[in-house]
Amino acid sequence: MFDYSVYAERIDAHGTLMSCKDAEMVADTDLNGRSDAFNPVELLLAALAACMIKGIERVIPILNFDLRGVEILLRGARQDAPPKMTGIVYEIRVDTDESDHRLELLHENIRRYGTIFNTVASAVKLEGNILRARQEKS
Repeated sequence: MFDYSVYAERIDAHGTLMSCKDAEMVADTDLNGRSDAFNPVELLLAALAACMIKGIERVIPILNFDLRGVEILLRGARQDAPPKMTGIVYEIRVDTDESDHRLELLHENIRRYGTIFNTVASAVKLEGNILRARQEKS
């Protein structure tokens, strides 16, 4: 069993200082929003993306999977009354020469073993796909 902790302190009506371990960040808690910080929904999506990438990092040595890079795009839908997320759609783009079968195996590992992925998926419709990133021609 693992325990995690994050400390949050209101700076003012525009932001909140979040900290854990040796890291700090300002969160957008301004009612009007702010462009220089993640709001709570964006933090949730960012946590999901980080979980997916951490899962990839965990499994690539096990699968002996060769990749040059990974990009993840997430989109979340929110309703107002009652306020909640109604769905999240993701696209994982992997720059690799691995086969389609191995790419799908990577996706299956992301879906099966991600803590945040599984937590979010149990609360909201979460769907997406994995695809090969387009390779730039030299």
